[in-house]
Amino acid sequence: MGMGVGVREAIAKRAAEEIKDGMVVNLGIGIPTLVANYISPNVNVMFHAENGVLGTGPSPLKGEEDANLCNAGGIPITVAPGASYFDSTLAFGIIRRGLLDVTILGAFEVSESGDLANWIVPGKIVSGMGGAVDLAQKAKKVIVLMNHTDKHGNPKIVQKCTLPLTAEKCVNLIITDMAVIEVTEQGLSLIEVKDPYTVEDVINATGAELYVPDHVK
Repeated sequence: MGMGVGVREAIAKRAAEEIKDGMVVNLGIGIPTLVANYISPNVNVMFHAENGVLGTGPSPLKGEEDANLCNAGGIPITVAPGASYFDSTLAFGIIRRGLLDVTILGAFEVSESGDLANWIVPGKIVSGMGGAVDLAQKAKKVIVLMNHTDKHGNPKIVQKCTLPLTAEKCVNLIITDMAVIEVTEQGLSLIEVKDPYTVEDVINATGAELYVPDHVK
């Protein structure tokens, strides 16, 4: 089942709550790119892009796009005061040195142990892996934004990924259209359930065991 614009924005808005003052953050292609639009004005954050920008800003207004400014996915961006430009070598050097506080990525599947599959569906044509492997392995915190189920209603949060892995045991937090789930050493813990769903709805739509605390937001 597809995801409406309002749902995508709600997921991005919730993810923005995870961004704290002073962080350096990378946003993946898809829903993650929307996160920059929901950062509080009181939070100073530097968004990093693999194509060589540190300090990207919200999406430009329609008609105000700069043809020379885009993120790693080719989407028009703005830049914040103090932004800097560099080549891809330095951009990936920042990632591989572990200097990113958070990376926010999309996913096809996430396992109960935090394995991530987000770069290819066998038999489908893709442009390449991009920076996904480096980001997933090296960022201090990995947040995944995605539909809770695929277009056929099958769980995307599973016991074990069936698709080729991007990285093992890297995901810390999953934010979907139904819930917010934390990946812990003990397994998956349900943190929040989104209206109009219930805890039971989330359990039934999840292909792995969920720990449900006494109080779920």
